[in-house]
Amino acid sequence: MDDPGDDEAIRADHALMRAVADGQEGAFARLIQAEAPKLTRFVVSVLSDLAEAEEVVQEALLRLWKQAATWEPNARIGTFLHHVAYRIAIDRLRRRRPHVDIDGFDDILEDEGPSPEHHLARMDDGRIVQAALDKLSERQRTVIVLAHFQELGQAEAADIMGIGEHAYESLLARARRRLRSLLGGRDADDRQEGRRS
Repeated sequence: MDDPGDDEAIRADHALMRAVADGQEGAFARLIQAEAPKLTRFVVSVLSDLAEAEEVVQEALLRLWKQAATWEPNARIGTFLHHVAYRIAIDRLRRRRPHVDIDGFDDILEDEGPSPEHHLARMDDGRIVQAALDKLSERQRTVIVLAHFQELGQAEAADIMGIGEHAYESLLARARRRLRSLLGGRDADDRQEGRRS
């Protein structure tokens, strides 16, 4: 069942896009202020490079700007931007290399712990999570980031990835199991490697 709040939010986004298309001062700036930080965090998690992520976000925002006059209220602006940015980021990854590290992940999850010891413990935790995320496939890593770090709903995240909700749900379940296994030190690939040595 659809949430009536979703329809209202889509209508609000449509009104904002009409304001952008009409050239109303500050409309696009408000949109950028609302969407860019979350979008940048998402793209950094995919690309592991803040400068490159900022370029991707700018490109996605430019595409939205160009579509302002023809915007159709089929989805939220944020969903559209995540979808476009995801596709651009994936294209960049494919041009770059088949696998990418999630360097800089600690920078996204800045720690404001009360003591240096707490800070060091959190950094260790961050490195452990980063190492585990690095072992996930690109799609598994993306689905984890969308669900847990971007806190998007299933339908919206599935739309961003260009897959059906059932496929998204299955991918998320597999990614969670794999991440749990990696974090618990029970990585089957590592065990197999150990047997071969």
